[in-house]
Amino acid sequence: MSGNGSNAEKVLDFHKKTSGKWLPSVIITDAPEKSRAAEIAAKYDLPLVELSIREFYRRYGEDKISLGSENGRRIRELWTAALREKIAPFNIDFGILAGFVPLSNITGDFPCLNVHPGDLTVERDGRRLFVGLHAVPAELAVINNFKTIRSSVIIAQPYTGQGGEMDSGPILGISPELELDLQGFSHVQLVDIYNNRPAKKPAGGWNDALSKIAAANQERLKEKGDWIVFPQVVNDFAAGKFALEDGNLYFKKEKTWTRVNTVEYK
Repeated sequence: MSGNGSNAEKVLDFHKKTSGKWLPSVIITDAPEKSRAAEIAAKYDLPLVELSIREFYRRYGEDKISLGSENGRRIRELWTAALREKIAPFNIDFGILAGFVPLSNITGDFPCLNVHPGDLTVERDGRRLFVGLHAVPAELAVINNFKTIRSSVIIAQPYTGQGGEMDSGPILGISPELELDLQGFSHVQLVDIYNNRPAKKPAGGWNDALSKIAAANQERLKEKGDWIVFPQVVNDFAAGKFALEDGNLYFKKEKTWTRVNTVEYK
């Protein structure tokens, strides 16, 4: 986790309430300076591993945390190796990325489940439409005139820097649909805002009506999407209800395996 840890708390609360099929082992954060990791680790009586990615980049002479340069990617791999060493004693079987920002290749060591604020089953021209960080999927839904949004849980893939791997993993589950709230604006008005943006995004973000509406809907989706689908998928994954074979996803209900595109959770 990197931030306030609400998804981590919901997953841990669900585990406690349902006597889940997995055992929480350790809380890991890349941002001990600003996250609630220490608080949450204490609350659930879990060990804590802290490895500040910001301090790590500065140690290697980079003020900006970026994968855009060869040196940035090299530092990220060094950071991942240091993280790997710190968590080795915990013998982790799988990871839960509860707002864990770094594109870390720890995802290549064991399965890492990640919740994404967009419906990754939607494709256009053979590519997933609602990819991207933060409120980008909600904004894409608005400008493409979708009426609803969903959260998806995927198995995160290692980052190579070659493009195409962002939000590309198998989609284990999706949340119920949540109706988009355009806050009184019409689709035409919001598309007009989008089309009239400058070519270069300002350092502080767009800060226009469209970006504010997208952010508000992303926040609504956290409660109505992430908090519903993520804990249930984690539990079903740990219970061995998912399987991958020849690129196909299967789900086990009772004793029967069924090939699925994803599973919708209520």
